[in-house]
Amino acid sequence: MPMLKIYNTLNRKKEVFKPRTDKRVDLFVCGPTVYDYVHIGNARTYVAFDIIVRYLRTQGNEVFYLQNITDIDDKIIARANTEGTMAKAVAQKFEKAYHEDMEAIGVRSVTKHARATDHIFDIVTQVQKLVAKKSAYMILDDGYYFDLKAFPTYGKLSRRTTEGAEDAVSRIDESTQKRNKGDFCLWKFSRSGEPSWPTKIGEGRPGWHIEDTAITETNFGATYDIHGGARDLIFPHHEAEIAQMESISGISPLARYWAHTGFLTVNGNKMSKSLGNFITIRNFLTTHESAALRMIVASAHYRSPIDYTERIAGQAEEQLRRWREFAGRLATVDKKLPAKAEAAFEKDIKNAENEFYEEMDDDFNTPKALATINTLMRRINPLIDKGKLASAAAGRIEKFLIAVDAIFGFELFRQAAEDIPEEVERLSRLRQEARTQRNWAESDRLREEIQKLGYTVDDTVQGSRVKML
Repeated sequence: MPMLKIYNTLNRKKEVFKPRTDKRVDLFVCGPTVYDYVHIGNARTYVAFDIIVRYLRTQGNEVFYLQNITDIDDKIIARANTEGTMAKAVAQKFEKAYHEDMEAIGVRSVTKHARATDHIFDIVTQVQKLVAKKSAYMILDDGYYFDLKAFPTYGKLSRRTTEGAEDAVSRIDESTQKRNKGDFCLWKFSRSGEPSWPTKIGEGRPGWHIEDTAITETNFGATYDIHGGARDLIFPHHEAEIAQMESISGISPLARYWAHTGFLTVNGNKMSKSLGNFITIRNFLTTHESAALRMIVASAHYRSPIDYTERIAGQAEEQLRRWREFAGRLATVDKKLPAKAEAAFEKDIKNAENEFYEEMDDDFNTPKALATINTLMRRINPLIDKGKLASAAAGRIEKFLIAVDAIFGFELFRQAAEDIPEEVERLSRLRQEARTQRNWAESDRLREEIQKLGYTVDDTVQGSRVKML
């Protein structure tokens, strides 16, 4: 029986996946910082993990999918200052927009969203524990910092040494009084005009990294099964999480498996508002359906880069059209074949199913899994055309596609949004009559009339089928 293998960033190799508790999977993925609308690069990560979680659940696992919401951060404060409003108002606005966008693209697998500001007590408790263990120190009139020298294995996820950890990433980490340049802020004392919370360690606000460990410890304990996120979070964010939690608990590893998604670029360039290639989910959905974005994500391995272009968006939509057409054709099959012929189809279908699940079990290899569907479709479509597919086999394939769709969310069996116009239906009926009378010239003429109206006709042994060009 195939076993699921996951590429573990921590060990740089594929490992057989063994949850701490049989069939119970605790998974955490870094969520959004809610200061702006979510772009398709962010969506790549959220869709990829949505597919992964859906797959784990279809295989009988009980998955608790936890995601944080960073609702206090330098970027939120900066936007609030620019707009002349409160940071809380900015966070609330864009958290709402985030949930709307996730719903729009079918990302509904998250069990719980946890806001950073709802975990201030847990954050403060972790800071206190780090200070008690001499892993953190206070700078007067500044805040509390993690001391990198107190955690000798810092850098084990990213393969960077402590000496290479000197590129602190945000304004909150900056201080000329830090012991080491790479030391990062755990708690920043209150600054004029910025949000703050009165606590036992002083009035202030949390650093970025510690919100995640406070949230995961509260929900999962000191260690859990999978930690996911985008590749650019490996350093310093995920390194900082490891240093914090393992220093507090003395338990290693923080997460048994680390999974990271590849980057998404646009026309070969990093997304940037200055380049005019910054595509939010909302931008994308004005010209493309949500399933197309899911197809783009699934067509590349989750660890591989994606270079988004309008061409690949078009290819994704064409792929969806062909798959949906295939699903629709299966429903038209109404034929009984000899047992020997049906047995042959059974073998083809079983092989396709086995190959699909083998690829998904190989580190969620979605492009190869999708390829097995294309191969099956190429094998079956000609049989439907010739009336050589049994209804029992068609039903088995349809059941398989329903299972596939539950994983990918392509909406393969949705009702077509557009109805065939009455005039096109009338011309199609006339053409069918001409074909019955073997009047091929009239049949061809009527086909041309139908095409002028933006439709085409497929002729199969089950009859003629009209569809949009």
